Amino acid sequence: MEDPQVIIGECEWCSFDELNIPAILARVDSGAKTSSIQARNIKRKKIKGDLWVEFEVNPFEDNSSIAVDCKAKVIDIRNIKSSTGIVEKRYVIKTPLTIGNIQFDIELTLANREGMDFRMLLGREALKGRFIIDPNQNQVLKKISKTQLENFYGHLILKKSGLNIGLLATNRTLYSNKRIIEAGKARGHTMHFYNLQHCYMRLDTDTPEIRYRDGSVLNHLDAVIPRIRPSMTFYGCALLRQFHSIGTYCLNSAESITKSRDKLYSSQIFSLNKLNVPTTGMAKSPQDTKDLISMVGGAPLVVKVLESAQGKGVVLAETAKAAESVINAFKSLQANILVQEFIKEAEGKDLRCFVVDHKVVGSMQREATSGEFRANVHLGGTATKAKIKADERVLAIRAAKALNLSVAGVDIIRSNKGPLLLEVNSSPGLEGIENATGKDIASEMIASIERKLKFFHS
Repeated sequence: MEDPQVIIGECEWCSFDELNIPAILARVDSGAKTSSIQARNIKRKKIKGDLWVEFEVNPFEDNSSIAVDCKAKVIDIRNIKSSTGIVEKRYVIKTPLTIGNIQFDIELTLANREGMDFRMLLGREALKGRFIIDPNQNQVLKKISKTQLENFYGHLILKKSGLNIGLLATNRTLYSNKRIIEAGKARGHTMHFYNLQHCYMRLDTDTPEIRYRDGSVLNHLDAVIPRIRPSMTFYGCALLRQFHSIGTYCLNSAESITKSRDKLYSSQIFSLNKLNVPTTGMAKSPQDTKDLISMVGGAPLVVKVLESAQGKGVVLAETAKAAESVINAFKSLQANILVQEFIKEAEGKDLRCFVVDHKVVGSMQREATSGEFRANVHLGGTATKAKIKADERVLAIRAAKALNLSVAGVDIIRSNKGPLLLEVNSSPGLEGIENATGKDIASEMIASIERKLKFFHS
């Protein structure tokens, strides 16, 4: 047995030879019984009668695009209670761990540690009889420099820099924006973040320009990725038209984004393309309210403000009287609204299909808990990986095509009439879909740009 007087800090560098992980920083936690490691895209395999798993480990909390492919034999499947109190089934593997100069076998549960500060947790079963913890210190047994880490994991990063890509958004720290920047760098491109509020334009026949707040001219970009929040749609799309005019490729065009943000216009396009949607109506005069309610099947029904986004400005009216009150209240405020039939049989569930270049690259089911109402489901709740049916896949792809979107989040609800199209988001978030599916959706977006610009990695 190892010297029980070995002192370690609150976090220590670990390595796993059999998993090809040369360095991962672990949080030392005597409050947790079993050690765990971040794992995604877990796949089961039977090898000579034994259960094995193939999975990816992202060793850095600030860069999910660097992934190590791992394979290990499953020794157990256990119910583990997470730090949030949720019990979940996890695969358990056994593998040699090296910490400092000490090596021993360790049991690891494969866990979703996205969003946590450490991609590994070292529990008390591994600590017992081996170490004494000094919480005032960290990296006691070994310190690893940034240069060493780059040497360890450099082979997982494409070194060739081929494209200049700008991310046009307003908040650099959002999960989606961080992941897109990470993915572009991991694929060898030069990535730039531009706050669209700090961009301005020069309209000129001979030398049209887009400039940034420091006066730099943004005419050098090969492509821009628009992540435009609803309140910035007008100005963001104006910038995209300007980028297009100077020859910069836009992952989603201004025209496509404008269509997707107008719920009435997009619904008319879906109807024209024979894409099934919940029965929807619109009227201007309060005198038409009763017939409008009847036209969509009566109460309960959904009232949507045309300019709403992410579930805001969406109300469930459970009775005809309540529906009349809500509709007339919105009209008195001069708000443009739609009314839509309520799909009761969906039971608070819908599907989000992430479409890139007319291909569904990931799908999840969102299930409501008691809380806010969103379209025909509730806002919030849980998201899990979903296996979609063929007709749902076709509906998602056709919806993105109808709006000419290269990247889209397509929301679908299951009904007794078959799948119905709720709406299409031109700036879909990545956090939910990546965590639910374990897929690197951000890299799919960068790969789309590469294909459009005919950029091939050497």
